[in-house]
Amino acid sequence: MSRFPQGFLWGAACASYQCEGGWDADGKGPSIWDEFCHDAAGRHIKNGDTGDVACDSYHRFREDVALMREHNIRAYRFSVSWARVIPDGDGDVNEPGLRYYEELVDELLANGIEPLATLYHWDLPSALQDKGGWLNRDTVEAFGRYAGIFAERMKGKIKKYMTLNEPQCIAGLGYGDGRHAPGLVLGEEKVARVYHHLCLAHSAAYRAVKAAAGADAQVGVVSCGRLTYPQKDTPENRQAAYEATFALREHEWINSFNIFLDSVCLKRYADELPEPVRRFAETVDPADWELMETPDFIGVNAYTGVMVDETGEPVKPYPGFPLTGCKWRVTPEVLHYAPVQLAKRYGLPLYITENGQSCNDRIFLDGQVHDPDRIDYLHRYLLELAKAVAEGVDLRGYMQWSILDNFEWGEGYNERFGIIYVDYRTGRRIPKDSARWYAKVIETNGECL
Repeated sequence: MSRFPQGFLWGAACASYQCEGGWDADGKGPSIWDEFCHDAAGRHIKNGDTGDVACDSYHRFREDVALMREHNIRAYRFSVSWARVIPDGDGDVNEPGLRYYEELVDELLANGIEPLATLYHWDLPSALQDKGGWLNRDTVEAFGRYAGIFAERMKGKIKKYMTLNEPQCIAGLGYGDGRHAPGLVLGEEKVARVYHHLCLAHSAAYRAVKAAAGADAQVGVVSCGRLTYPQKDTPENRQAAYEATFALREHEWINSFNIFLDSVCLKRYADELPEPVRRFAETVDPADWELMETPDFIGVNAYTGVMVDETGEPVKPYPGFPLTGCKWRVTPEVLHYAPVQLAKRYGLPLYITENGQSCNDRIFLDGQVHDPDRIDYLHRYLLELAKAVAEGVDLRGYMQWSILDNFEWGEGYNERFGIIYVDYRTGRRIPKDSARWYAKVIETNGECL
């Protein structure tokens, strides 16, 4: 008997800047990630890497879709490059860019793969950043317009949209500590402003997609944040872990689920706020809360977490704790407890929209790419996810990250998360052992686990 419900949506994910390439092809405008990577001093990305070519999926998407079909992928979560569709962010539509996504969606549908579109995965058009980016409230209106244009073109083809990917990273890494584009280091009160504008942008896009694609289109948002899980599975330890996950700690609040999801789902901030957020909250027009749109579902990106004791304090990892290739802790328990915690707080359907591990993959002498550690990782995490399903959480799908090795932001091409290997010298794709393993998981709806 399957551990997953009938109709559970099994898929994989990737993002525009990470896989498309074609950074200036066919009228596409520059994005903040183009400029961040093209920094003449080479300060931002390891090895001076850029996403100029990446996996070249802009030209090779049909090959990629064929590989998805071959490995039973039922859904593909991709993101749309705003600057490819509207080069300056708020002006004329670039027809070749819009046509690219239409052809990608048509190819997916022709191969029995459901398209899941993320409207924003960090690559803001540079022209909008020049006007202040997400610090400028005008960007909210521009995002809503773009979302409506895209949804109108894809009407009847795309049923599930995600407005934003990881607002926590947009605000915290892009405007807080400068590790991501646009590379700004601002005070926490300004980061809170960015968060608020992102909440309004999600809401504007939600309304625009519903108006353009029809009320039956589902519009969600993808979140991440601090994940904790109990050292012991007792009611007391579970409650402590829940409170630790949603605690708004000084200087750590930026990486919480709460600031964004409380705003759009609960239409308020928590009662106790860190001082910078409290100061910003005092400036918010009360009418803004009426503009917030509760998403139809929440996408959860979950890779690693922190074990906590019955007081909610972190438990020190033992020496030699298992790590991924990029040195993230392997903590499969997060796929059990994170959905339980988020369902308890927000009561919305959930999708796991990213989960996977980086490995030091290479082509073996037999011409194949063997990745038993990734298979073990995915197996452990999916077994834990099944526990959340068994507890009654409304979990509707799982998107493995990622379908292809790709450009991994500040790490460049050092990290490989894909179940399909990409030889960046030639563009050649080689399905890894994990791709065949995952195909079996999908075929059996998880029974083989």
